[in-house]
Amino acid sequence: MATETSKTKKILAKKEPERSLIVPLKKKGGRSRTGRITVRHRGGGMKRKYRLVEFGQPEMPLKMKVLAIEYDPNRTCFIALVSLENGRKAYILAPDGMKVGDEIVYSENAPIERGNRLKLKNIPIGTDVYNVELVPGKGGKIARAAGNSCQIMGEEGKYVLLRMPSGEIRKVLGECFASIGQLSNPQHRFEEIGKAGRKRWMGIRPTVRGSAMTPADHPHGGGEGKTPIGLKFPKTPWGKPARGVKTRNKKKWTSKLIIERRKKNK
Repeated sequence: MATETSKTKKILAKKEPERSLIVPLKKKGGRSRTGRITVRHRGGGMKRKYRLVEFGQPEMPLKMKVLAIEYDPNRTCFIALVSLENGRKAYILAPDGMKVGDEIVYSENAPIERGNRLKLKNIPIGTDVYNVELVPGKGGKIARAAGNSCQIMGEEGKYVLLRMPSGEIRKVLGECFASIGQLSNPQHRFEEIGKAGRKRWMGIRPTVRGSAMTPADHPHGGGEGKTPIGLKFPKTPWGKPARGVKTRNKKKWTSKLIIERRKKNK
């Protein structure tokens, strides 16, 4: 599978990123503004610069041409450097199969072709889409990771039914925009890290099992040798239920838009 991954990355441009579209990215090390660790196992890693990717549609209608397919260290899919009609350059998420020289159209009724962006209500049922908006005009929020896509299942009044990458089926306003296709780098899920040092390059610090700690440090800790956790259910380091516990707020207003919940992986 490593060979497949290397083949996928052959399409990437061997050049520096567009200087006008990168900004410094300061590391937080998992700490809040008070200096306390709020996200564990973060820190270190290679220096990165953030690419200013456009997830929405700044101007309508809009035509653009693909200049290069590039690697982005801040996300799993590839990004495309495009030139707009007015000469301005921008980064967008690159769908699988996009090539240098391709033309992309952003319009309410754009052709149903890979990379084009249009309103959900104008996209045929069964089409795969990515970078889907949840609120019209706020930019894409769903299906932005490598190989991801949503499928249009049908229409219901002013809503369009979408099957999410998780398997969940929910309603999204037909006025929201989405791009046609599936995101690039679908082989990412098969990529092997290879060694612990590479995880450190990625900014991820070592993770220790709770059962290997002392009782003072973790509810699973203590005991002689390799012992079971000794509890009715697993707990987090702070004593709350862990692993498989539903954390979604039952009073969340968007629950009424969910037709079918995602299925648990077996």
